[in-house]
Amino acid sequence: MGTLPKKRGESFRFGVSTFPSLYADALYALDDELDRIFEVADPQESITNAGGSTGTRLKALTIGSSVIFQGYDVKVRIDEYFGGHVAVLGNTGSGKSCTVATVLQSLFEKKTEFLARGATFIILDVNGEYRRAFSKLPTGIKRSYLQIAMNPEGQAPEPLDENETTAIFRLPHWFMSVEEWELLLRASERTQQPVLRTALGLSSLFSGGQNGNNNLGRIRNHILASCIGCILESDAGSPTKKDRITALLSSFSTQEISLQTVQGMIAISYGEMAQVEQLTTLIQTHRLEEVTLPNYSHSEFNFEDLSAALDLALLYEEAHGNKQIRDYCAQMVTRFKWIREREEFAFLRVPIVALREEEKKLDLFIEQFMGLERENEHLNKTAQIIILDMNEAADEVVEVASAVMARLIFDRLRKADPRNRLPVHLILEEAHRYVAEKPTRHAIDASRIFERIAKEGRKYGMFLQVASQRPSELSKTVLSQCSNFVIHRIQNPDDLSHIRQMTPFISESVMKRLPSLPKQHALIFGNAVNLPTTFKVRNVNPRPKSDDAAIRELWFKAYNEPTELKFARVQENQAVTPTVRAPIATVATPPPPVQATATAELEDEIPF
Repeated sequence: MGTLPKKRGESFRFGVSTFPSLYADALYALDDELDRIFEVADPQESITNAGGSTGTRLKALTIGSSVIFQGYDVKVRIDEYFGGHVAVLGNTGSGKSCTVATVLQSLFEKKTEFLARGATFIILDVNGEYRRAFSKLPTGIKRSYLQIAMNPEGQAPEPLDENETTAIFRLPHWFMSVEEWELLLRASERTQQPVLRTALGLSSLFSGGQNGNNNLGRIRNHILASCIGCILESDAGSPTKKDRITALLSSFSTQEISLQTVQGMIAISYGEMAQVEQLTTLIQTHRLEEVTLPNYSHSEFNFEDLSAALDLALLYEEAHGNKQIRDYCAQMVTRFKWIREREEFAFLRVPIVALREEEKKLDLFIEQFMGLERENEHLNKTAQIIILDMNEAADEVVEVASAVMARLIFDRLRKADPRNRLPVHLILEEAHRYVAEKPTRHAIDASRIFERIAKEGRKYGMFLQVASQRPSELSKTVLSQCSNFVIHRIQNPDDLSHIRQMTPFISESVMKRLPSLPKQHALIFGNAVNLPTTFKVRNVNPRPKSDDAAIRELWFKAYNEPTELKFARVQENQAVTPTVRAPIATVATPPPPVQATATAELEDEIPF
């Protein structure tokens, strides 16, 4: 493998220039020699900070104990491990979640002198298992717990302790980019995307933040005049035309063209509009020969306004001769209506009046999410661990929330000056669900932003820690950019082959160990360790909520011993089945369902 010089000041070198002679003695490797080989001889270093206080900080981090050398702690160099992307791979139940949790616990367990207060770990927790794992960290380490819930205006969960803050996660929809809207609504490139871009631009155009611009006022009048003209030229009857104009001006209006200004002109008299000529003259006055519509400016607008803006954009296209555009965009409009009605997307649809001031401004919103707080012109850390709990969210919601938040954080770090001074580690649990090689087409193709972060994030201090049980389904781009790998038991031939292709420097003998690794054991290799090493992961305390089911304990019970469960909140308009108490050996027929109210909850224990 390499050569270890006798002089302690010299480091381990890969490759051998002078081979030992025949019958030379073979010596046991001592702990200090192993430390020199792995370059972790001094796991702490003494420093003096800018304030003049002295202390120690970690250079290497203990992650477990060696399988080969009993009693020897396996350590990773902190700069190399956390200064690049990391992949934690393995079959379900092999210990990935415990590995991720225990590495962070080991990092934050340093209680004396300098703690890792400058760290930022954002965990996209799709299974709701990490909150408990960090409940016993030192007092100086703060946590933020955010939960995606069906009712985004509801009550936040109770904090576990004084080091944790909690909130219901809400994502203002106007923070989404045009491309994210296109992917969310599955807009086709040729016909639907231009209409969607126009609708988003109109939502910004008619929002309250741009009313002071005279040129934009002329554009508003031109759009309304064009759409009213299109309605007047249609084959519909006068009452139908009146209803369409009324609906249009109820959603969008200006001082010159509004319901008040045209009400008398569109009044129906003997089946016809009373003053259609006067209305035609009014709209001709405000029509422009050449006009350029404004782009989407991320101004505040209510989610419902986008529905009206889509209809306005279709009318505007029809006014310019594209009479079939409504048929071409029917699928996109239907998709939007479906998202508007689904409870899973309620976190996107929070009304503007229900949001706090720091949630309405993009800079404050993303800084708060990253655990930062502004004090004058300085930023202070309010949380080192941020958990976004998406356990209740469907796959498409997970894709939307993860992709948008990752993109917002990345954009924020790119604009930081000086850059690369606030490292952010994004932990992607069950990454194969939203960082896939083949997009699911549920909603957003989340892998795009993660692939960009994998390729460019190091420059700006944004790093990925990817945890997955199916490496063959992960994005090859993301996996190929990982500089450190922690691999638990993997038995699937496709996954093994994929790892072999991504990491060609690993020998065949090392790969053969992976299918037979015991639980809580892993193989680590990469920049943070000099040699591929099999180790037993240090015990995690507290454990993540990922324990195996105790089958024997749950199956074999006494005749009258109940199995106790507690169900979570029941949503509005769902049926609630009352508590049924019966011995496990009998079958009980429950009463008919009872309609629940918006605040109904099942708090009782429900035996089976």
